[in-house]
Amino acid sequence: MVQYVSPPLDLSFAALADATRRGIIDQLGRGEASITSLAERFQMTLTGVKKHVQVLERAGLVVTQKVGRVRTCKLGARGLAAEAEWIEARRKLFEARFDALDEIISEMKQEQGNGSAD
Repeated sequence: MVQYVSPPLDLSFAALADATRRGIIDQLGRGEASITSLAERFQMTLTGVKKHVQVLERAGLVVTQKVGRVRTCKLGARGLAAEAEWIEARRKLFEARFDALDEIISEMKQEQGNGSAD
């Protein structure tokens, strides 16, 4: 069996595909939070929140630390810079293609305008 190791972008986008995990990221953007407080905030079981946090941790988006009996979560240091760069590069590509398409359509309209005057 071939084992596939997901590149970091795959892990990040897979983690961010879930609304609850995006909500956890938003919440942690406001400050650190315990698993218990996240569970209360999202009306989930501790086990459910732990599973979401583990996915975010594997993607490097969240870091957890256990102090005594409390596991605290915070945003990972790397942030979303690589993901933002990837999205921006795709945005520029699409923009360039749409600009080229606009140019072709404009040329076609001019040709039609010139052809109908004959």
